[in-house]
Amino acid sequence: MPAITVDDLTTLDRVRGPGLGDQPRPVLQVTTAPQGYEGEGFPVRRAFAGIDLARLDPFIMMDQMGEVEYAPGEPKGTAWHPHRGFETVTYIIDGTFDHHDSHGGGGTITNGDTQWMTAGSGLLHIEAPPEWLVQSGGLFHGLQLWVNLPRDAKMSTPRYQDIRSGEVQLLTSADAGALVRVIAGTVDGHAGPGSTYTPMALVHASLEPGARLDLPWDVDFNALVYVLNGDGTVGEEGRPLRTGQAAVLGAGDYLTVSAAGRQESRSPRLDVVVLGGRPIREPLAWAGPFVMNTKAEVMEAYQAFQRGSFGHPTS
Repeated sequence: MPAITVDDLTTLDRVRGPGLGDQPRPVLQVTTAPQGYEGEGFPVRRAFAGIDLARLDPFIMMDQMGEVEYAPGEPKGTAWHPHRGFETVTYIIDGTFDHHDSHGGGGTITNGDTQWMTAGSGLLHIEAPPEWLVQSGGLFHGLQLWVNLPRDAKMSTPRYQDIRSGEVQLLTSADAGALVRVIAGTVDGHAGPGSTYTPMALVHASLEPGARLDLPWDVDFNALVYVLNGDGTVGEEGRPLRTGQAAVLGAGDYLTVSAAGRQESRSPRLDVVVLGGRPIREPLAWAGPFVMNTKAEVMEAYQAFQRGSFGHPTS
């Protein structure tokens, strides 16, 4: 897993352990992601399937893309497609993706990079592996998270943030057994590079076998833990959690994730994504690539797309 790593975790700042009176977040629900295909046929796990949208707020959905080892000629992406009313966050752990939009934005993201796209008022967008990767094949693994926008930001001007792996805030756990990558938001006073409309935090943590991570978490945020690979437990109660499973946590000051003492050889560590945000608590009307507040606004988005108001592909 070439997402940014550190040889000596003891050189990093450590997140503080729970203080007197700090309350652990209990586990409310554990779900298992169904598997399917997206775009031109790349495999995905629907990470939050089965979780009520009220518990996800301000998030809408998340796909784990891969992990898959493509043979030459097999790598796949998406065709041009529209978005309006939310943000897409694409985090590439292994592999390379090119992305372009009808406003002329885009670029290439690879091992540990994040492309944060605010669709806002609407654009057309494409994501695909570069031609050299299609020809050679190779490992591909990543995430795409959809973050809702509040009503007053849904029609904002589209924008990109290209967050390089070297910009991510790196921390370690109290036992120096976990690498904590803060991509967006602030964790224990340490801010990640991602700028968000909706107050939130996004973390990718890698735990060595037997390690424990007590992660301080904003009391105003909800909290979700999703396992990219490996086996472990979540919560003080030690609820088992494995690859492709998500846990919804309740209120509290910190959350706990622990890695099993033995991991399979293909996944020598427990890798989890931890995310949470301040709920928007506004009406949600979601249909396909449009996330608005009312059905009428969704219909208007479809009409704008059909009229060509989202622009035309530039490449």
